[in-house]
Amino acid sequence: MDDQRARRRELDERVAGMTIGRTFLDTVAARPDAVALRWKDGEAWRELTWRDYAAEVAKVAAGLRDRGVGRGDRVVLMMRNRAEFHVADVATLFLGATPISIYNSSSPEQMQYLISHSGACAGIFEDLGFLERVLKVRAELPTLQELVVIEDPNGDAPADVARFDAVAATAPLDLVSEVGTAQPDDLATIIYTSGTTGPPKGVMLDHANVCWTVECYRATLEPHDPTGWRALSYLPMAHIAERMSTHYLGMASAFEVTTCPEPGLAAQYLPHARPQTFFAVPRVWEKLHAGIANAMNADPQRAADGQAALEIGWEVSEYRARGEELPEALRQRYAPVEPLLTAVRQMIGLDHMQVAVTGAAPIPLEVLRFFRSLGVPLSEIYGLSETTGPMTWDPYRVRVGFVGRPMPGIEVRLAEDDEVCCRGGNIFRGYLNAPEQTAEVLDADGWFHSGDIGVFDDGYLRIVDRKKELIVTAGGKNISPANIEAALKGGVLIGQACVIGDNRPYVSALVVLDPDSAPGWAKSRGIEATSMAALAEDPDVRAEVEREIGEANARFSRVESVKRFAILPNEWQPDSEELTPTMKLKRRGVLAKYAAEIEALYS
Repeated sequence: MDDQRARRRELDERVAGMTIGRTFLDTVAARPDAVALRWKDGEAWRELTWRDYAAEVAKVAAGLRDRGVGRGDRVVLMMRNRAEFHVADVATLFLGATPISIYNSSSPEQMQYLISHSGACAGIFEDLGFLERVLKVRAELPTLQELVVIEDPNGDAPADVARFDAVAATAPLDLVSEVGTAQPDDLATIIYTSGTTGPPKGVMLDHANVCWTVECYRATLEPHDPTGWRALSYLPMAHIAERMSTHYLGMASAFEVTTCPEPGLAAQYLPHARPQTFFAVPRVWEKLHAGIANAMNADPQRAADGQAALEIGWEVSEYRARGEELPEALRQRYAPVEPLLTAVRQMIGLDHMQVAVTGAAPIPLEVLRFFRSLGVPLSEIYGLSETTGPMTWDPYRVRVGFVGRPMPGIEVRLAEDDEVCCRGGNIFRGYLNAPEQTAEVLDADGWFHSGDIGVFDDGYLRIVDRKKELIVTAGGKNISPANIEAALKGGVLIGQACVIGDNRPYVSALVVLDPDSAPGWAKSRGIEATSMAALAEDPDVRAEVEREIGEANARFSRVESVKRFAILPNEWQPDSEELTPTMKLKRRGVLAKYAAEIEALYS
């Protein structure tokens, strides 16, 4: 802990007086002609240099100020991943105001709650589809005075809705003279939690939080310097992981960010972006894994060659994770298979990776091991919105199954009940308009209580489960559903899983077939069914799912093993009753929606 406190003092001194605006101007001055943002426009690729980026920020900031946005105000942003998001967000910060992203899937009722709760005075919306949702509840939003739309090709928006290009047609602000408008303790953003445990809470993060966490991240990457790295932005900017990994860190490290409008297009954009750093939630890695596995398994010889290469690649990755030189014998075995592994990485666009990261939920060990065997330096990170993103992470000395050691300057300890607690410059300023909820998680000594249960082993942290989601069986056994669910998803057929067992005599599970791999598996075995619903009913599919569950059960004790299961007919979609927008399981939603199916498992 003493070392971490010393590192914290170092980081405190390094970022003293810094704001996101000052960080932005430092990067613009250092690399004015480097590419900052790239995007696809039809079949053509467009880009902004850092000088161009600053010029756009200066104009949009002036236009927003002319429309009444000023220090202390809040501006909601609702758009896909595109250059205008970065411009609008930074422009708002230069006014001393706070930009707040909301999920693009939000309903009018959800938008009303978020805009009302935050007290936003202005909103910038990508197109008429997004705009129409807020117009439905505008009468109930008295603070929302100014609306801006980016795309309105036919001029269909109401007359009092401004066009983004008109906002940007204003004489630019002098960013250098305006940079002092925002102070380190001003709010840089409010991240609304995904609502898995009730109404969304507004996590308040100030400029100091962001600047400190960025420097902590950069210190973790030492001795490597991430300046100028390429990155792909595709997850919602309402999620702290995307905001931190490509927006804030991108500004501080002069990333070349390729914007991808939809998460579902990420695999198509990777070969164009060739990122050197890439964050993805487990479901994205699972889908990439399924696509590669399907391609390899289409030919028996290719599958055998690939598996042999991966086994050698795994040995190599373990030596590298320990920071050890490869033995000569292993080096000689690796040399002939390295071109195959490299070719696969090139095919999917991950051949330039320096840092590959997964987080936000447990990842199946098979998937993590697959990518590390392939030569992708994939590691797990742990953190929350309340910790400005990261808390523990080891990008190089990776221990599979663990989420790394505490990052520089961050103190992490376990409470008496093994709850993970954290203290550092990354800890949020509280929940907006919720002092009682803030007091429940932030104690007088500055420790944030995460709600996660953890275990330390030689300094490395392993997350057991959410404190409130631990299952207590009828026999009194505490069970972690998340770890079992991650194991279940390690097979070929199971794409999603929800483990049940609270106050029940045994553990059961609801599973959903993987739409990327199940049809191919079925076709290779002569199964005629093609729809997910038909495959869920097929006896051969059920037998294989049962076999995969048996393999997963082998990792757990008898009382933790899944005894019965049901295969559901439809895939779970992001931002639904079953999943959050970032594909985390909504356990309460699943339990409510499938109550009848669950009861049948215990009848």
